[in-house]
Amino acid sequence: MLSNGSSIRSLSAEMKCTVRLLDDSEISCHIQRETKGQFLIDHICNYYSLLEKDYFGIRYVDPEKQRHWLEPNKSVFKQMKSHPPYTMCFRVKFYPHEPLKIKEELTRYLLYLQIKRDIFHGRLLCSFSDAAYLGACIVQAELGDYDPDEHPENYINDFKIFPKQSQKLEKKIAEMHKNEFRGQNPAVAEFNLLLKANSLETYGVDPHPCKDSFGTTTFLGFTAAGFVVFQGNKRIHLLKWCDVYKLKFEGKTFYVFGAQKEKKAVLSFHTSTPAACKHLWKCGVENQAFYKYAKSSQIKTMSSSKIFFKGSRFRYSGKVAKEVVEASSKIQREPPEVHRYPRSRGPAGTQKPRSRRHPAAPASPPPSGPGPAISVPVTSSSPVKDTGKDVDLAIEQEEKMKEEPLTISELVYNPSASLLPTPVDDEINMLFDTCPRAENEKDDTDSFEELEADENAFLIAEEEELKETRRALRWSYDFLMGNIEVNAFVKSFSRLFLVGLGLLLFVFPLFLVLLESDLQISFLHEIRQTPEFQQFHIEYYCPLRQWMACKINFIRDMLGGF
Repeated sequence: MLSNGSSIRSLSAEMKCTVRLLDDSEISCHIQRETKGQFLIDHICNYYSLLEKDYFGIRYVDPEKQRHWLEPNKSVFKQMKSHPPYTMCFRVKFYPHEPLKIKEELTRYLLYLQIKRDIFHGRLLCSFSDAAYLGACIVQAELGDYDPDEHPENYINDFKIFPKQSQKLEKKIAEMHKNEFRGQNPAVAEFNLLLKANSLETYGVDPHPCKDSFGTTTFLGFTAAGFVVFQGNKRIHLLKWCDVYKLKFEGKTFYVFGAQKEKKAVLSFHTSTPAACKHLWKCGVENQAFYKYAKSSQIKTMSSSKIFFKGSRFRYSGKVAKEVVEASSKIQREPPEVHRYPRSRGPAGTQKPRSRRHPAAPASPPPSGPGPAISVPVTSSSPVKDTGKDVDLAIEQEEKMKEEPLTISELVYNPSASLLPTPVDDEINMLFDTCPRAENEKDDTDSFEELEADENAFLIAEEEELKETRRALRWSYDFLMGNIEVNAFVKSFSRLFLVGLGLLLFVFPLFLVLLESDLQISFLHEIRQTPEFQQFHIEYYCPLRQWMACKINFIRDMLGGF
């Protein structure tokens, strides 16, 4: 009885879960063993009063430093490989293809926070002028209009926008902030940043480090356009989703089956661990389903199974991009107030902010039930509202940007001219380089955003494979020499296999004699006269033989032509 009672108490015990938001504030929750991921996502969205929630997700890092997206239909407890308390992060999972189709300012603000994080971590490939424009948008959104009485000469130096900031870049940001962004409120400045970021090649790319078939370090990503491959700071592959037929993984190898210039192609890449490869495959399946299909009902369960093994099965269970846009267009409520929150330091904040902003208070209380009890300090603030005049101004600027495309052309963009992740004098940074963290960020659970293509990981993995191969060869040698005692099950299975192989070697030649020879042996003649054999011979075997003969003749003609 005591053991049953203790097991019941363990099932009903609550576990603490902390979710770090995009502004680095945190929400503390208490969940139960059976609480599913969707319940936790809904609580975060209710805290924000967020309706366009399909762009967002929650991700975490397991003890092996492998990233994962929290699956909404599975228990949180079963997905986590560590012991409570759990720590997760609320992030943008699917980047909107067209920022203009985002209905509410709140959604745009959260996307803006994510883009600022991407800029700080060097995940947006951009030229010097683009970097200055992005930095000026952030400064305008944080400080408002330039004021010579409040802003000293080196006021841009207080901002931590890029992992590295040269004085030349800071001067250019200050110049654009003074002259080109006056009069824009935070909502418009943030919207302009989204438009500029959307025009860059690495917008929405969550890079996965791996190696191609030649052993070259590459980064794979998935965007609204399709599957992309980067080497250094240059995109070398772009397969549109309509040209991607299948995504598959086996062990540590990831395969992309697609078409390039009307020719079938198979791209293979090698990750450091099987877990990283499976995560890469899942991300690809979800992004393809979200951006490619018109309806969620068209999504099928994807499998990476082999011929004789079950393999992994996975299905994206949310809405697709077109359904999300349609649902956004039907939102009729009064837009919620957006309370912007500053940081003293960090990937998206400033050291000395002028405006005091805080996270949005819940517009409605969390749903009742056994869900998490959310506790976050909220202080009073003055919300910034999106007026009709500001929206009209943003739309006019979008039209101007459509007339003058912002995509990088070969004339202005090349590896030697593009400075990544931040333009620095006489220095070229490679794409997705990591940056040193401040002392107060050493324990930040968001460290998985610092991506590393660790050469030692691949070398260690290759050494492990060689060791396993040597063990297998040694075991085979001992087995053949009789040095290993085999149990009864293995012996019986081996006998069964040998008997089956012997029967196959006997039956197959007999089958050919029946179908192809004219031997008038009595028992063969009786078999040929049966209706079942005649039906098989006419409907199946003859067409198959004719098809194979045509293929052989075709190959022979091709070889003869050479």
